Amino acid sequence: HPQKRVTMATLQAGRCLQRAAQTSRRQLSTWGLLTAVEEYPGVPAGTPTPAKASSASVSTLPNGLTVVTENAASTSTVSLTFPGAGSASEAMGEQGAALLNKCMAWKSASGVSSLVMLRILEDNGAKPFSSVGRTSATVGYTASPDNATKLVSLLATNCDYEKWDLRDAKKAASVLVDDASSNTEIVLTEALYAAAYGAQTPMGRPLYSGGCSTETLIAFRDRSYGINGAVLAATGIPDHEAFVKATEEALDDAPVGSKPVAPTISFMGGEQRIAAPSMGFAHVALAFEGPSSSILANVMKQCLTLSGATGFATLGMLGAYKGTPSAESSTIADALCAAFNAPDASIVKRAKSLAKAEALFGMESGSKVLAQGMTSSVLETGTFSAAEISKAYDAVTDKQVADAFATMLKATPALAAVGDIASVDYHGSLVSQFG
Repeated sequence: HPQKRVTMATLQAGRCLQRAAQTSRRQLSTWGLLTAVEEYPGVPAGTPTPAKASSASVSTLPNGLTVVTENAASTSTVSLTFPGAGSASEAMGEQGAALLNKCMAWKSASGVSSLVMLRILEDNGAKPFSSVGRTSATVGYTASPDNATKLVSLLATNCDYEKWDLRDAKKAASVLVDDASSNTEIVLTEALYAAAYGAQTPMGRPLYSGGCSTETLIAFRDRSYGINGAVLAATGIPDHEAFVKATEEALDDAPVGSKPVAPTISFMGGEQRIAAPSMGFAHVALAFEGPSSSILANVMKQCLTLSGATGFATLGMLGAYKGTPSAESSTIADALCAAFNAPDASIVKRAKSLAKAEALFGMESGSKVLAQGMTSSVLETGTFSAAEISKAYDAVTDKQVADAFATMLKATPALAAVGDIASVDYHGSLVSQFG
């Protein structure tokens, strides 16, 4: 009967829809157990990977190179620091050699032209850098962790001294010297080192010096750019042992040289004044020989800042800076001297917190800063640990800080003044305030 056939067909269709709905509910129930990444491979995870604490490892190779790595940074910075390549290691007549060698970084070496070298870095997404100071020089690059290891061989090469590279490097060094002479901060820094260590000593002579010859450049590089005693720091390296093995192979032909001898540094104290009345401003820095511990020095630096000046701490030197318009320049000396008064317990407590935060936050501000911190720690203590650095700041006591200030103020300070400084007290007046 036609009506009966229609009814049967309708029932069958209903059962099919019911079974389909049940199947869909079972599939949805199953799919609900899958993550978005499992259900749709290749789609970025909706929840970021939890951050992990940084862990550092240190090894020393048979050739004298120290390798320090950490495994938590998302970007890799690989830096090679030569402790004997700073301007303080320049012999008499070698002024400018450290700066010129810094400008020779990433130039033609070991048969690889500078163009090819930079192309290799670019192809691997790496950004090269180089720097130099009074006590060391550094060359390195920042790249993704996947490409960090494969570029290590470019860090320590035998320079080819191609004439076009020498021409470009000398021009670059000349530009840096000219720029430094018009930079008040650099001029004041150079003057302070001259006042502290003596203008004719290796540590007191200018870092920014020109006129270095090719022969002097080569002699300084041969003596100072060996990997014996150097420190290779790398961030974002998950496997320390594998990186060390790859580094040893990559630097197999690198110049080894002799382990550098730290230059003799003697803080003498003195004065350097550079008058420039047209500036309408006075810049003054007062410094003493600082403690050997960088941890203690950084706490004392914060004490100076909390006492009304701008504190600074470098290797072997601790000081304070102030700058004022010419009309107020007569007050600078007294303000700087007051900043060196022994801090009370409340200031020391705040200074410890600030110094600790500066150190730890600095390590998290970027892989390059972290690599610098790792290198400094290895050169000072032979190891690196963020946790140990944190504990070291916590362990500083009020008595240690007070004793360090008392010891420091017994010595002769260094005074540097630049600008409109006619009303700034002379060195002798300041010394009498600490006597």
